[in-house]
Amino acid sequence: MGLRTPTGEEIAPYVTVTTPENQAATLRNQDQVWPVRAIRRGEVARPLPPHARSLADLTYELDGARFGVDDFMARRRTAGLLVLKHGEIALERYGMGNGPESRWTSFSTAKSMTATLTGAALHDGAIASLDDPCEVYVPRLRGSAYEGVTIRNILRMCSGVAWREDEDADGRSEVDRLGRAMVSRRPGAILDLMCKLARAHPQGAVFNYSTGESSVLAAVVAAAAGRPLADYFGDKIWGPAGMEADAHWQLESEGGLEMGGLGVSARLRDVGRFGLLVLDDGQAFDGQRVLPPGWRDLAGRPDCPATAFGRLRPGDPSGYGYHWWSIQPVPGVHDGVFSANGAYGQVIYVNPGEQVVAAIQSAGRQPQDSEAGLETVMLLRAAVRALRPNPAP
Repeated sequence: MGLRTPTGEEIAPYVTVTTPENQAATLRNQDQVWPVRAIRRGEVARPLPPHARSLADLTYELDGARFGVDDFMARRRTAGLLVLKHGEIALERYGMGNGPESRWTSFSTAKSMTATLTGAALHDGAIASLDDPCEVYVPRLRGSAYEGVTIRNILRMCSGVAWREDEDADGRSEVDRLGRAMVSRRPGAILDLMCKLARAHPQGAVFNYSTGESSVLAAVVAAAAGRPLADYFGDKIWGPAGMEADAHWQLESEGGLEMGGLGVSARLRDVGRFGLLVLDDGQAFDGQRVLPPGWRDLAGRPDCPATAFGRLRPGDPSGYGYHWWSIQPVPGVHDGVFSANGAYGQVIYVNPGEQVVAAIQSAGRQPQDSEAGLETVMLLRAAVRALRPNPAP
């Protein structure tokens, strides 16, 4: 028997041990399982009016067969699907028991939120330079492998500090150790872990995806701002972007540090509004600029050889920006596109050239699913084409 929410839904104690029956309830009720801190909305919500072209009848091709939106929702256990063009809703659908007021946990799409807040801290002067070493802001890192590592190389996932993101059978991988630190709910457990890691490469030389690295970044931003990350996020991003509802951020312990690499639970439309803020290069709905000019293109593209297209992992054509995945350019389809990707099918897609943003919340049964990823790409490409002024037949 699992835990139960106040409304009687059965949920699992951890997102990694769900059943098909309780997974969706677990992902929308993380505040019932973990300590969280609220991310406060502002006074005025950004309107999301309907777009003149509805994508309700959208179809896409995959492996020689044609599918529609209903097919995608069912095949990929989709809880929320939102497509925006020029800030207007072309498609909004819910499933898995979700509705417009449901909050859904982010998994690794939170990494891109933490990185965006880093840009906000740079813009308002809390962080002097991305080339500052992290220990300038978090003295706890002195004497560790992170001493001397710049904020910029943390954003690139190029610290050179040893990390294995995949779980292994004996539970010794660093991501396994991170999981145990989270479960302990001991204040400071995550930074303690990160300070014990060894150096594997010179910083800036090798890309190595690390959820722990995003927690280091979270600690840097919180220390620079002198306040909890969720509070700062609310003031600098959530409020100015015109969110319609409060969100919440998972903490490592009661009153502790936010999990910089995961754990933001928010409504689908507000995830879309976050994408719009990034699309608009930090020019917020309330009129203020919250990111440095040019941050979108800086954060959304590779800026060093280690993160260049095709250099990240064997067989992967992607590049990496500042905690955003950069999609290899496809002329006329995906030029300058980048995305935040999270386990079990979470996506925030930003297409500056087409002025399209998409947010997808899912309950996939595998943390990583290449077939689901390909189907999502085909759906989004079809949506981009259909929303052009003169779409191809």
